[in-house]
This record gives sequence, C-alpha cells and structure tokens, in this order.
Amino acid sequence: MFGMSQETYLLVDAVVTIIGLIVLITRFKLHPFIALIIAAGFLGLTSGMPVDKIIKAFQDGFGGVLGFVGIILALGTMLGKMMAESGGADQIAQTLIRSFGKERVQWAMMFAAFLVGIPLFFEIGFVLLIPLVFIVARRTGVSLIKIGIPLLAGLSAVHGLVPPHPGPLLAIGVFGADIGKTILYGLIVALPTAIIAGPIYGTFIAKYIPGNPSQELVDQLAREPQAAQLPSFSVTLVTVLLPVFLMLLKTFADVALPDGHFFRIWMDMIGHPITALLLALLLSLYTFGYKQGIGSKQILKLLDASLAPTAAIILIIGAGGGFKQMLVTSGVGDVIGHMAVNAQISPILLAWLVAAVIRIATGSATVATITGAGIVVPVVGMIPGVNRELLVLATGAGSLILSHVNDAGFWLVKQYFNMTVAETFKTWTAMETILSVVGLIFILLLSLVV
Repeated sequence: MFGMSQETYLLVDAVVTIIGLIVLITRFKLHPFIALIIAAGFLGLTSGMPVDKIIKAFQDGFGGVLGFVGIILALGTMLGKMMAESGGADQIAQTLIRSFGKERVQWAMMFAAFLVGIPLFFEIGFVLLIPLVFIVARRTGVSLIKIGIPLLAGLSAVHGLVPPHPGPLLAIGVFGADIGKTILYGLIVALPTAIIAGPIYGTFIAKYIPGNPSQELVDQLAREPQAAQLPSFSVTLVTVLLPVFLMLLKTFADVALPDGHFFRIWMDMIGHPITALLLALLLSLYTFGYKQGIGSKQILKLLDASLAPTAAIILIIGAGGGFKQMLVTSGVGDVIGHMAVNAQISPILLAWLVAAVIRIATGSATVATITGAGIVVPVVGMIPGVNRELLVLATGAGSLILSHVNDAGFWLVKQYFNMTVAETFKTWTAMETILSVVGLIFILLLSLVV
C-alpha cells in the first residue's frame, strides 16, 4: 500500500495513530476516554482489519482490562478509603516519617513498595499504597512527585523482574529457566535499578514537576481522620498486608504442592488477587470501621463516596486496554517483534530489544514478556551456553520501557497524580525507561560473573 510493504505500512500507521492520539488530547483538549476510542477505530480501519472485527477487538481489550483491573481498583479504592478515614494511612505515614525522617521519606516509600510489590500485581500495589503518597505529601510538605516516583519505581521493578509476577513466571516456563535462580538474580538486579529510577530520579524531576494532586482525591485519601484515636501501626499493617500474605501463600502452595491437591485448589481461590483484596476489605470494615467507632451507615456512605473519583480513571484505563488490543489484533506487535529477531546481536540484548519494541507497540508489559520470550526462544536454541535466567530478566526489563498512551498504567498514573500528558511522559514514562535501560545494564554486568 502506497508503495510500502505490509509490515512497513503497519508500522507507519501505528506511529501516525499514536501521534494523532497525543495531539487530540494535548492540542484539542479532547477527553482521553473519547480520544482513545477514536484512535482505536482509526487504527482498525486504516490497518485493513475487517470492519466487523474492529468493535469486537476494542470490546475485548476494554473488557479484558476491566475484568481484572476494574475490580481491583474498586476493591483497592474502598480499602484505601477505609484506611484513610480511620487514620490507618496517617498512622503508617507518621511511623515512616519518624523512622526515616522527612529528608529520606522517599526512600521509605521505595522500600515499602519494593517489599509489598513482590507478590502483588502492579495495579494492586498501586491502589493499596497510593493513599500513603497523598498523606505523606500532606504531612511533610514534600513534593508529590518526589514521594510518588520512588513508590512507582519499587512496584514496577519487581513487576517486571521478579517472579511470581505473571510475565517473569511465564518467561521462566518458555525459556526453561530455574525459578529459584531467577528470583535471586531478579532481586539483585531490581533493587539497585529501583533505587536509581526511584529516589534518585524522583528527587531530580520533582525540582521541575513538583506535582499538583487532585483536590477530590486528596480529600478522599489524605483527609484528616475522623477517629479520635488512630488504629495501631500493627493492626493497620496486618490489614493492609493481608492480601500480600494470602498471595504469597498461594504462590508457595503452587510451587510446593502437586496439581489437584486440596489445599492448593483452595489457595488458588483464596490467594487470587480479587479474593485476597475482598477479604482485606472485609477485615478493614472491622479494624478500620467498627473498632474505630464508625457505624454501619457511615461505612456505607464512605464506600459509596470512594468509587466516584475513580469512575473516569476506570473508563480511561478500559479504553487504553481497547487501544492496546487494536494494536495487537492489527498485527503491529508481531511485525516489530519479528523484525528485531533478524538483527545479529547478543541473545540477552535481543531478548531485551524484542520485548521493548513489543511493549512500545502494545502497551502491555506482560504481553511483551510472554510474546518476546516466545519469539526469542528458537534463537536461543541455536546459541549454546546462554544463561536462561538472565534471558528471563532481560525480557522483563525490556517489557518496562517507554510506557506511553497505549498503556493502561500511563493513564492510571496520569489521573491519580493529576498531571498533563507531557508531565506524565517526563515523570512516569521516563522513570519506566530508566528502569528498563538500567536493568539491562545490571543484567549484562551480572552475565559476566554467572
């Protein structure tokens, strides 16, 4: 078409669509939800997809994201609301500030996110910890970005590099890597990478973009608690970390017990992110509600009120999922991935590059990891002696790069931190890219000694 091969045309079409999407939002001030739908439809029509499959692909992508993320956001927001109203978030914030000091509170946020995020999906960790960002920023007067970027870096680093996150776990299966070694190497790489992309970069960029949080979200997540006495630090920690414990228990059961084992079957349900968050929310109704003297009617009002500010966020994330699915269905991801395989480079660098270009094209870190591993594994078989655990990490690091408008996480961060698209590129997108590139450097250094 237009004298170009089909592959070249698809690449040009995707680039034009993404640029058009950015222009619609930034220049014409069109709501991101509407702009994403328009961009997805344009890409579907211009890429040659059958007309009857365009809407279906968008619906599948929209529903696929919200079928999980939508539920997680709703439950996590309710839990966050209870933690904020009872003073639980304030208790954790005060403890962190006392322990680390105002000058180093961003380090506390990064380490907390790194530890909590190991067994959690990024979205779950985000909704559990985001109240802390608002309340610590309010109490210390420290920039929202200086506190928030370290938290995001801690969560994102373990999401891309450390099993049992789905991407690394599935890549382990594809490459035939050892899960124990992958976890060990992943932690070795992820921690210094998160430090550089989090507290160090966050402190730098906060000088230029301090952050201006939505007053509606501040009122909800960082308001002064109504309770006269705050819940204890231990009670707050147990309530918030219950989902972490249940998901860790599920992971242990999956590794230690055979398929069909009674305990494993039940833990697969109880330790599922949705069930785990629901149980934590139910526990919070007692620890953050009744125990703090908040009555049933007031709790119902709080839970109702908590969902209103997230409605637009959920719709935008869903539309981002629909746009991502259109990129996948149109074949853009496959074209980019196979082009990268033809390059004559190191297997570790190739794994990173393939995952990176698929991530840029599709917006999904998990899809990039799984697809990238599937594309690279035949090449690995031709080159003996390649460290398969490091290939898993390289694929995971590549999957983190350049989160932009086709990534639901981009819109999640943009809306919660009340930033413009340009500010989100300079903070979140830059932080993700630093994670990816620095992670690759540490993986290449590690390859010299293992």
